[in-house]
Amino acid sequence: MAKISNEAKKSYFEKIKEYKNIIEQIKNKEKTLLKEIRDDPDNAGYKRLIMGDENITIVSYYLLMNSLSLSLLGIRNEAFLNDARKGCYKVIIYLEEIVSDLIDAPFSEYSERLETIVNFSDDKRYELIKKLGFAIQSVVEGFGENSKWKWSFVEIEARFATVAKNLINMKTLVAGMDPRADHYESRMAYLELIKKIMQQSADKYRQKYELSTLRIDDFKIAISYLQALRRFHILLGEVEEAEVMRKKVEVWKAKMETDLKKHDQEIKEARMGKRL
Repeated sequence: MAKISNEAKKSYFEKIKEYKNIIEQIKNKEKTLLKEIRDDPDNAGYKRLIMGDENITIVSYYLLMNSLSLSLLGIRNEAFLNDARKGCYKVIIYLEEIVSDLIDAPFSEYSERLETIVNFSDDKRYELIKKLGFAIQSVVEGFGENSKWKWSFVEIEARFATVAKNLINMKTLVAGMDPRADHYESRMAYLELIKKIMQQSADKYRQKYELSTLRIDDFKIAISYLQALRRFHILLGEVEEAEVMRKKVEVWKAKMETDLKKHDQEIKEARMGKRL
């Protein structure tokens, strides 16, 4: 490993000191908003949106500090990356507190929550979700392919997909799908993004089950994302897509049942072997 010059070290520490100060300022603002929510719950949804957006900014600074460490010192800073990872979770939690963490549920079960942020436009929702998605992907790439967090990222990406879906107000969506409506292009792009990340969440949870945990719970979560995607297609009037998803759910459920029976049989044979 090449020796790090004093000039590179000085430049690095000066920069990260500046960025750490900015992060501290944002965190102080967050503390103020949290106190306001405790004292007066009115407009809590909008304040959580602000805190979510601000924490994406914090994540970007942690990622920037890691990039500086790589470029100036030639070292990946795991601590900054881990702080960025935790920051992504915090953003998701703020959004879950607003719109719920329900994966496959009727819109009516969480629609009242969306009334608390009714003035937050579809366009702004899409921009927020794009920023969060980019932040999460940047953290994943920062850790690299063989990271110890590889399977943990399946959860964070899936929770991201859930809040992205739940953030859409289905009551107003149909009118907004008119090509003459304002922000039509971004609204349609948002819908396509949701379909994509919901399918990815299903696929990755199944991969996690088959390649890592072998826990049926992971397979069940994978199926719940397929079911949620099917429900989404139905709400959008996409009959053919919904039917494709219904058949896929049936195939995955059949596979899960087969695996369950195989697992039960293996346990039974193991117990019989012990008795002999």
